[in-house]
Amino acid sequence: MSNKRNSRLPAELKRVISEVIRNNVKDPRISELMSVTDVRVTEDLKFAKVYISVYGDSEPTLEALKSARGYIRREVGRKIKIRNTPELIFVKDDSIEKGIYMNNLINKVLEEEGKKDVDKTKPE
Repeated sequence: MSNKRNSRLPAELKRVISEVIRNNVKDPRISELMSVTDVRVTEDLKFAKVYISVYGDSEPTLEALKSARGYIRREVGRKIKIRNTPELIFVKDDSIEKGIYMNNLINKVLEEEGKKDVDKTKPE
């Protein structure tokens, strides 16, 4: 039973944290183009890593979220009924940049392969 609950908790935390940041946190350093991409909770439910994706410079947004961490945690505790609200750890999510980088590498290899195929078909 607890495993089922533990699997639902990260999704609920993600939804509530996004809502709290968007509606309640009034720090101008938080980018409008920020989103919570993932939440991973430890087995003992003491800590939750909150992955943040920001378009552009992410440092001011991360600093603002770290300074508002206590407020966000308290609001999450009010909206989600769990015995202990996990400590929030905000982390930059760079998976989108890594995906773009990998996509560019694949396209580069495909272009080179295409040029080799064209060179093979040319009569000498």
